[in-house]
Amino acid sequence: MKKATITANLNSDVQKVWDIVTDNRDYTWRNDLSKIEVSDNEQTFIEYTKNGFPTTFTITLKKPTERYEFDMKNRNMSGHWVGTFSKTETGTQIEFTEELTIKNPIMNLLAGIYIKKQQATYVDNLRKALGE
Repeated sequence: MKKATITANLNSDVQKVWDIVTDNRDYTWRNDLSKIEVSDNEQTFIEYTKNGFPTTFTITLKKPTERYEFDMKNRNMSGHWVGTFSKTETGTQIEFTEELTIKNPIMNLLAGIYIKKQQATYVDNLRKALGE
């Protein structure tokens, strides 16, 4: 199992950060996705990379402006994601943790580097979406 955590301090209000991160219908701020399909009950969604590779997400916890969790899986991996949101004097602190089980042993060797790169891209995209 691979685990990676990223923490960032943002200048935006916790509600604004929460709204962007948890709105699975608006992916336009993400430069790594081509589309997202959201289920009718909004508990599952499928993200498609720019190359059309799908990953399915199932929301397991949604505590507004505090904690967001989901399971994720595709043909290469399965795992769990936890996002925490904390109000600070100057805005919001986020902490996002991913734990993944990689199915291919060779891909598993590079997974830690890949996850950290993906997390950094996500936070960069989030900062741009917030105008920071």
